[in-house]
Amino acid sequence: MIVLDTHVLVWAASDDRKLGRKARALIDQLWAIGKVAVPAIVFWEVGLLQARRRLRLPSPVREWRDAVLAAGAIELPLDGMVAVRALDLAGLHDDPADRFIVATALVHEAALVTADERLLDWRHAMERHDARK
Repeated sequence: MIVLDTHVLVWAASDDRKLGRKARALIDQLWAIGKVAVPAIVFWEVGLLQARRRLRLPSPVREWRDAVLAAGAIELPLDGMVAVRALDLAGLHDDPADRFIVATALVHEAALVTADERLLDWRHAMERHDARK
């Protein structure tokens, strides 16, 4: 299973060219078999970006979320296990949304797909895929 970072989900949903061919192929392959997950906090982050007019969605975030889930993405909740795991991420920057996204991937033993260099460079054994490639 893979977990998509916020920008990766937006790129994948809008067919943005920022998403690299290798990452697109991985997402498409795993989407087809129900192995693409989205942390619940990602929808919150997308909603904030839309409210701040830093992102344009084709519909309100609630409808957009429904469409993403109807297309086959799995929503992973922000629960107590994820919250506690987010506290114990030595060396990771303090952005709460990023910490929850990483913790979600770790709790669910999934690889993270991101283009965030801070997450890609973080010194941890977690499997990651660079979304730009």
